[in-house]
Amino acid sequence: MTSSITSNITNRRVFMLQAVAGSGALALASAAQAQAMVSETDPAASGLAYKADATKVDKAKNPKYAAGQICGNCALFQGKAGDKAGGCPLFAGKQVATAGWCSAWAKKG
Repeated sequence: MTSSITSNITNRRVFMLQAVAGSGALALASAAQAQAMVSETDPAASGLAYKADATKVDKAKNPKYAAGQICGNCALFQGKAGDKAGGCPLFAGKQVATAGWCSAWAKKG
C-alpha cells in the first residue's frame, strides 16, 4: 500500500514538472513567432531602400521599382497569403510589411 501511495505522489510530481516545462516551452515558441517589424531606419533596411508602404517609394531614387511590386509578391517573402507581414531572409529575425518594398525585390516563380 505504501509503495502505491509513493508511486502516485511521484507520478503527480512528474506530471506537474512536465506541465510547467511544457508551458514554458509554449511561451517561448509564441515569443519567437512574434518577431519585430523591420524599421525603415534600420541600417540593412535603409541600405536596400526598404519602405513599409510600397506606394511611398521614391521612384526617382529607385528606378527599379514598378507599381505592383510589394514584399507580398516577392520571391524572398516568407509569409503566407493574407498575412500583413512575414519574414525575409535579408532582415534576419525581423518581419517586413506585406505591402512594403525594397530594392532586392524579385519576381516569384
